[in-house]
Amino acid sequence: MSLLIVAGEASGDRAAAAVLGRLDGVRAFGMGGAALGATGAELVSDLRDLTALGVGEAAARAWNIAQAFARVRLAVRSRKPRAALLVNYTEFNARLAPALRADGIRVLWYVAPQIWAWRAGRAATIRRSVDRMAVILPFEEALWREHGVDAHYVGHPARETTPLEKGTARRALGMTERAAAIAIMPGSRPHEVDRLLPPMLEAYERVRADRASIDGRVLLAASLDPKTRARALARAEEMRVGVFEVDPYVGALGVLRAFDVALCASGTAALEAALMRALPVVAYRVGVATELAARVLLRAPHVALPNVLLGRAAFRELLQRDVRPDKLARALTETLERRRELLAACDEVDAALGNLREPSREVARMLAPWL
Repeated sequence: MSLLIVAGEASGDRAAAAVLGRLDGVRAFGMGGAALGATGAELVSDLRDLTALGVGEAAARAWNIAQAFARVRLAVRSRKPRAALLVNYTEFNARLAPALRADGIRVLWYVAPQIWAWRAGRAATIRRSVDRMAVILPFEEALWREHGVDAHYVGHPARETTPLEKGTARRALGMTERAAAIAIMPGSRPHEVDRLLPPMLEAYERVRADRASIDGRVLLAASLDPKTRARALARAEEMRVGVFEVDPYVGALGVLRAFDVALCASGTAALEAALMRALPVVAYRVGVATELAARVLLRAPHVALPNVLLGRAAFRELLQRDVRPDKLARALTETLERRRELLAACDEVDAALGNLREPSREVARMLAPWL
């Protein structure tokens, strides 16, 4: 029994690996990273060669992306999988899905494109290209069903990980047990790290200079390529901030309870931080081309997923020109001072996700009849 899996980002890689771990006797191949590889999937393309952010950066990596697409299509033709599990990575998978359906391959899309935020017009194209969809935010099920998609809410992958308790996590990180602690999470893509890590480190230094007791770590994603990782390590060493290399299978979730606040890139990390009670401060900065596109297409009033779920700006969001050390430092300080109030908002985020806590099991059940 053969299954194609395509995951182009670190969080998708972990989510796909968890699903594959629940499918006995299935030979998987496709695109992913260290987590999928460790679970036994044969990678015809490595996501670390493809990570890109936004319009301009994706264009710069167009050749690698085109080569990866060709390798996946060639592998599909030679191995003829019974089904395909496409995880997020919308632009790539939206092009791949119609070709798979044309070949008679059943398609399950896991982690839906965020049409509630922007580019809602993609829904019609995707509807014609997928058999079923597994969504990870509660309101997405009804939204996609309105577009004619057989969508099912399966819970969020962040809730499947059993994290270390706060004291254990701090000892694992070599951190002081009583000081307030800040996680610095600049993202899982090269251009995120290059744009966000310098102002994040400077902001942390300002907070550290103003407080008698503060500790922090840079959490580096396993999906980063060697050159990006080397640049990040050099910047952290220059600022005398410790670095923790996150586990590719667990991600940052395993140690997030060690922290009081997480200064993080927008995306899955913000939601993970809120669930682990590391109060998120979200920062995001993209290139000019992507910013101009977002101004036209963006529909959601909030960027941070915890705020999207709550329907209000409970946690700080700093975007584009506001991603400056002084503003980030003020946001960190304010968040530390409002900890008790914001912990209640974290509880609300947790409750908003409902009772489903094993999305990988639900997705495996959806795939099983096809395999």
